[in-house]
Parts: sequence; structure tokens; C-alpha cells
Amino acid sequence: MKKLLFISLFACGTLINAQKNVYESSKFDDLSKDHNVLAIIPFFTHLALEENITKEESKKLEEKEGYAVQDALETYFGLGKKKKKFTVDFQNIKNTNAILAKKNITYNNIDTYTIKELCEILEVDAIISGNLDINILISKGIPVEFSFMDYILGDANYGRIGIKISDGKTGKLLWKYENEINKKSGRNTADLIDKMMKRLVRKFPYDKERLRMNKNPKSD
Repeated sequence: MKKLLFISLFACGTLINAQKNVYESSKFDDLSKDHNVLAIIPFFTHLALEENITKEESKKLEEKEGYAVQDALETYFGLGKKKKKFTVDFQNIKNTNAILAKKNITYNNIDTYTIKELCEILEVDAIISGNLDINILISKGIPVEFSFMDYILGDANYGRIGIKISDGKTGKLLWKYENEINKKSGRNTADLIDKMMKRLVRKFPYDKERLRMNKNPKSD
């Protein structure tokens, strides 16, 4: 019984902590009112592996991890019933990457373009981007050998992930969420993103239920 109580309290603490890591611009509603389509670009990755690898190998792996997050986010936003939960659509990442490639925009130089420039090129209203600082290859899977207490306490920090939304017209940051990556985060990139987004519990700004609740707040 004590163990179950501890797990429940820990889960509540995790939820509260997730919400504390969310930033939302006070101008979000005003700047996003005409948003219809968002593009997801590959995440900027910094890899710090224990193995000795060349800079060239490291860059290739960073690129692979960055595209893996892009793919996982598209899967989450476009998966079955989840797709109907949002007030906006998300550009197919194959189209996003193809358009960028035609403009000679690559993973290595995309950071030299502004949000406004990328939105104009992609013909979208906002950009979803982010950073991944990791010391293991998330796409290959997070190690599963751990004790029950490791799972509860979340021991073994593998890095951090940050996801943000920026407005296309102004280039301003509208929303951001950051969280550490550990053994509880998920088995791989797709699982990590799925759990991360579920943990936000209507904190994602384009969630229809969140919008409905804001328009019809409960009276005391």
C-alpha cells in the first residue's frame, strides 16, 4: 500500500514538474489566431557519446537523431484519433524536407535561416523546432536494464530535449517545453515523444480540448 502511495505521489510530482517546464507567450492567442499549418523541422542535436568517434561520424549521428525526432513528432500529431485533437494541420515532413532540399537548405545550414524565412519558404504559419542534448543514441533505444527503484527515481540522465513553436510572421517564440531524458522517458525516440506529449496534459497550445476549456471556464 505504501509503495502504491509513493508511486501515486511521484506521478503527481512528475506531472507538476512537466507543467512547470512549459513556457507560453502572453501573446500566443493573438499571434496564433490565424495559424492553420505548421511545419516540423529536424531538431538540432548535440551528441556527447562516451565512445571515441570522429567529428564527421558524430555529425552524421547528430543528423540522424535530429531527423528521428522530426519523424516521431509527425507520427504523434498525425496518428489516428490524435490528429483530430488539434486545431491546426501539420505539413508532411517529406514535403518539408523536399522543399528545403530544393532551396539547398540542409541539416548543416538550416540554423542560418530565420523562422520568418523558413515559414515563407515552406508556406506555413509557424515552425516546430527544438534541441536534443544527449549522451546516447535515443533512436537505437534507451537501455532497459534497471531496477524498480531506478524506474521510480528516474536515475541515469541521458540528456535533455526541448521543443518550441515559433510564429512565422513575427519570428517570435510562442511556446516551449523542456525536459530531461532518463530511463523513464521511453524506449526509443517515438516512445519518448509520445510519452512527453501525453505528459503535457492539454498544455500543448493547439489542443482543441484546452481551447474549449479556456472559452468555457468552470465557475466556482
